[in-house]
Formats: sequence, structure tokens, C-alpha cells
Amino acid sequence: MLRTAVVLLNRVLRARDHPALAEAARTAEHVIPLFVFDEAVLASFGAPNRVRFLLDALRDLEGTLGTIVFRQGDVVAETVRVAREAGAEAVHASADVSAYARRREERLACALEAERIGFHLHPGVTVVPPTGEDRIFTRYWRGWQRQTFRLVLPSPGPVRLPAGLDAGALPRLAELTRGKTAAELPQGGETEGRARAERWLPAGAQHYRERNNFVAADETSRLSPYLHLGCVSPLELVARLRGDPSAEPFVRQLAWRDFYAQLLAANPRLPYDDLQSRGDDWLDDAAAFEAWREGRTGYPLVDAGMRQLEREGWMHNRARLVTASFLVKDLYLDWRLGAAHFFDHLVDGDLANNCGNWQWVAGTAVDPRPYRIFNPTLQAQKFDPEGDYVRRYVPELRGIEGAAVHEPRKLDGGLAPLEYPKPIVDHLEAVRRFRDRRREDD
Repeated sequence: MLRTAVVLLNRVLRARDHPALAEAARTAEHVIPLFVFDEAVLASFGAPNRVRFLLDALRDLEGTLGTIVFRQGDVVAETVRVAREAGAEAVHASADVSAYARRREERLACALEAERIGFHLHPGVTVVPPTGEDRIFTRYWRGWQRQTFRLVLPSPGPVRLPAGLDAGALPRLAELTRGKTAAELPQGGETEGRARAERWLPAGAQHYRERNNFVAADETSRLSPYLHLGCVSPLELVARLRGDPSAEPFVRQLAWRDFYAQLLAANPRLPYDDLQSRGDDWLDDAAAFEAWREGRTGYPLVDAGMRQLEREGWMHNRARLVTASFLVKDLYLDWRLGAAHFFDHLVDGDLANNCGNWQWVAGTAVDPRPYRIFNPTLQAQKFDPEGDYVRRYVPELRGIEGAAVHEPRKLDGGLAPLEYPKPIVDHLEAVRRFRDRRREDD
């Protein structure tokens, strides 16, 4: 048995089903759970909502493990420094998929090799490790279902640090990021994530197909933030539900998460470049973009979704599709603008999922229907039939009863409440222009 091993914590912030942590605990007498606040990541992607959720998750995991060693700076340099100081013989980490994460893994492998310290990467971020580059989800899904999954691992329990190592302290939010957090952010951490999963499963998964699209009912799992930072194991969720046909639609969503991870691993430029260019010459309309960002488009479902994002750092998936479609296909604005705004606010802001879904909506990635458009009024009438979701997030319209809230301009001779804006575009005319632009480029 080794005397000391380091577990570099990244996007798997849980004790249960943590292969890197489990292997370190199995093979070493002393285990050093290490989290390094990467200054480059904080500078580029340190959205306040996610940083606060991250701090919650680390505080919770520290309570489970008994201790975590905290450092701030370059992850490679700090990991090597801690390993050297502690006399560690091995470093374990969970493999990730972004270009930045993979370059960091390569740099760390080289630095540890120079120190003659073993470096071991483990699964844990996804259900199935990313391999290949399948751009057709249905084919990927069939292969995914046939996989023999690894076993779910138990928590190793509290760990023992070697004597004399300074653990450091968990920083405060203000030390890591500036800006306000959403008013109604969820509590982060494995304890809360597992409690949420226990409340929702299995009944929520069994009724997912018929309920998940109804925005007011809020019948989705809301586990996405916990999956993003690995507070909940996606494999454990699948293991609990596998073999239950009624839960397959929810399991399929976890497969979509893996699908986008393998797509990003194979296409590092996915967040920046069209996977399939449509030759779009996007408009430059700052006023329209600002109206979309602030939920002032005059389309109630779109505005409700954008205001939910602002208030909660989260948005219902059906609303994400409708708001994204409106930006790209009604306003003809670059999907990258929308992806960046979502990433600035989403507590579940996952690079692969966020950009993969935005490209899907834009028709520039894996969607076989690049002309697909979501009519915001029809979507509202179908998935918010009584208007409860809109009234929840758009207070200007709370005085309008029932489904009439989705078309306020048709009330009282076309007069809506004065504080609610007129539609900034005519949807049918915008759709015609969008299709004309795409055909010109074909």
C-alpha cells in the first residue's frame, strides 16, 4: 500500500461513486483531497451563480471527508507543490472533456512524471466515457444502451491527511468572483443533490415523458446543477432506473448529456465554431439582444423564461428551447451571444451541454432539421395552458386570467397593460425572413 495519494477534485464533487477517490482510499494510507481554485477558469468562466454553488458543494464534501486541502492558482503548479510537500506517490483525478481540461491533464501528467509521481485518470463525469464522434444521437443512444456500465462505488468515508500539511481554508464568494448571485439559487452539494434525487425518484422519472414539458408544473428533476459539478452521480441515477421502461425518457436525457460530452471531446471548437456551417450572416442588433436578455420581447413565454433565468440561475428546458429559438430564428442573432448569456447565469452551465444545445437549436450542429422553429405563442398555449408560468415570472401580466395571458395584445381591443412591451418582431414575418436567408445560403 502507498503511504500518500492526492485526489485532485474537479467536476466530481461527491464522496459516493467517485472512482478517483475510491482508488486513492483503497491504495493509500493517507489521502489528500485537493481542490485548486483555477485562476484562469475563474477569470473566464467564474459566473457568480456557479461559484456560489461550487462553494456550497465543497463545504458539503469537506464535511463528509473530514477535510479538503484548498489552494488557489495554476492547478498544475499547485498540485505538484502539494504532492511534493506531502511526499505523495500518486495523484488521481477524474477525466474531463473540454479542450482546456484535457490540456491541463496533459501538463499535469508531464509535471508529475518529472517528479516521478504516478498520475491516474478515472471516469466519473459521465455515465459512459467519451469515445469516437457520433453525430447522430439515435445511433449513439442505441450503442449507449448496450454498454456494460461499471459498478456504483460506495463512499470511502472520512480520509486522513498526512501530518504537517496545511489544509488552507475555503475562500469566501467575494474573494473569487464579483457580481450578484440570483435571488433563488438552489443549495449546492452532494447532501442536497441526493436528497433532491430521493424526493424525485422513481415517480418523477416514471412520469417524465408526459409531464416534463409543462413549464408551470415544474415536474423536471432539477438535478442538472448537481450533475454539472458531480454532486450526484449520473451512473447511479441510471443504475437505479435501468430496466424500467417508463423511466427511459429520463434516462435518455442522461444519454444526451454523454452525447454532447463526446461531441465536445472530438470537436474542441464546439463552443465557438459551427459544427455545420449554414452560412449565416447574423444581424447586429444590440437593442433586440438587450430586450431578449431582459425579458422584454413582448412574447410572454420568452420573457418568462428569461426572467426565470435571472431570478433562479436556472430555466425550464422547454423554455430554454423557446427562448433560444426566438433569439436565433426570430431575431436572427448569433447563437454564440445566447450561449454566452446563458453561461453567465446558469448554475448548471455546462460547456458541452450549453453549446451543444444552442447549436442544435440554431441548426448548426446535430439537428437534422436546421429550419426547425418554435412558435412562442403556440408553445405557450401547449405547455403553459393556464398561463401560470408566465404569471409567475412576468408580474405585469398577473392580472390577466387563463390562457389569454399568452396573447395580451388581443385583449380589450388590442390594448395590453401599459408596462408590458409590444412584440419586438412579428413572429410569422420573422420566420419567413429567416427561411429566406437560409435558402439564399443553400
